Amino acid sequence: MHTSPSDDLAPPETAAPAPRPADPGGPRRAASPWRGRVMAAGLILAALNLRPAVTSLGPLLEEVRDDLGMSGTVAGVLTSVPPACFALFGLTAPRLARRWGPGAVVCAGLAAIATGLLLRPFAGGTPVFLAASALALAGIAVSNVLMPVIVKRWFPDRVGAMTGLYSMGLSLGTAAAAAATVPMSDALGGSWRTGLGAWALLAAVALVPWLFLARAGAGGAAAIGAEAGGPGAGGPGVSGQGASGTAVGGTGADASAGAPADAPAMPITRSPLAWAMAVFFGFQATAAYISMGWMPQIFRDAGVSASTSGLLLAVMMAMGVPLAFALPRIAARLRHQGVLVVVLGVFGLTGYAGLWLAPAGGAWAWALLLGVANCAFPLALTMIGMRTRTHAGVVRLSAFAQSVGYLLSIPGPLLVGVLYQHSGGWGQPIALMAGLMVPQIVAGVLAGRDRHIEDEA
Repeated sequence: MHTSPSDDLAPPETAAPAPRPADPGGPRRAASPWRGRVMAAGLILAALNLRPAVTSLGPLLEEVRDDLGMSGTVAGVLTSVPPACFALFGLTAPRLARRWGPGAVVCAGLAAIATGLLLRPFAGGTPVFLAASALALAGIAVSNVLMPVIVKRWFPDRVGAMTGLYSMGLSLGTAAAAAATVPMSDALGGSWRTGLGAWALLAAVALVPWLFLARAGAGGAAAIGAEAGGPGAGGPGVSGQGASGTAVGGTGADASAGAPADAPAMPITRSPLAWAMAVFFGFQATAAYISMGWMPQIFRDAGVSASTSGLLLAVMMAMGVPLAFALPRIAARLRHQGVLVVVLGVFGLTGYAGLWLAPAGGAWAWALLLGVANCAFPLALTMIGMRTRTHAGVVRLSAFAQSVGYLLSIPGPLLVGVLYQHSGGWGQPIALMAGLMVPQIVAGVLAGRDRHIEDEA
């Protein structure tokens, strides 16, 4: 992913190939090939588990609602839980990493994911189901924050390659859970409980290497915890949605050593650019979580089968794999990224128009169009790096834009559920989704201008 705006503007001594100040005392890349392979396997397995708790639910939401007696409004609350957990629990990750080390915290996070996914099928009512989901999402939130730090620490000379592996693992887990949950439920007896609970096994498998890898972080817990403060502050979004989350995480980790000297004097809450970035990030996150939570139900109500609806969601999520690598490179060549914001917005508006007019007839086309539109996430992360001159500026802008953005995204899925409940159809909810795309475009165009937050100080 793109980090060159920060690197190009760094002082000459920062760009030199000498070891970075944050490196001493922390875990380094394993000396033995065997341990390096275990670390790489642990990284990929963890990434595979950071989205199934979310995307496995959408294709079976109708069955879960009927069995647990959920209204559309309560289901909307359920689809709002992921961004809320990412915004709230992710803030605890830096402090936990300072105390225990990031490896141990990720290990505990995977244990929480496995436990929450295992408990969900045994829920006899909505409160227990929500509590089990929140436990799994809390584990995802802290892991989201710390995985970029671990990549930076364990693979300092292969950050790009390992970021690519981690990103592909995250996208693969996102798409696989959407596509495979319904067929797996059918194969295991037709119950949503077994279909959702089966993903606990994948989390348990991922936990095995981390029981060994957690010890690798013990010696450098304080150093890594301080480093985690950079991406941690904006951590919920570092890997919150898609494949490119480590771009800001890596930059933020570098920034920790020089943050006090480089930080802008003006409070970031007074920066118009920071607010434009936060609003853009928040609206694109809203679209993403509405898609993950409600899109399969839209297709099912249009007459598409449950398994095909899951595949359609998988297609939407899989679009993030190639575009997450291409968009940042294109954005880096442009002085104003607003044109990309507008292009992605047009894709989204076209997809929503298709859902309104012919949800079943053109389902595959709408899934592709909305999948492209949801790639505003890697573009937003890239723009965060391009709107700052210093490493410390990246950390501050990332923390503000992502934390505020995720808080802004919480009401969206809930409002969709309320409109669906009270209107009895998808016309009004789809109109809301399309309407939210307009302020996303406006905020993105404002944030995409060739400016830097340091210039506003």
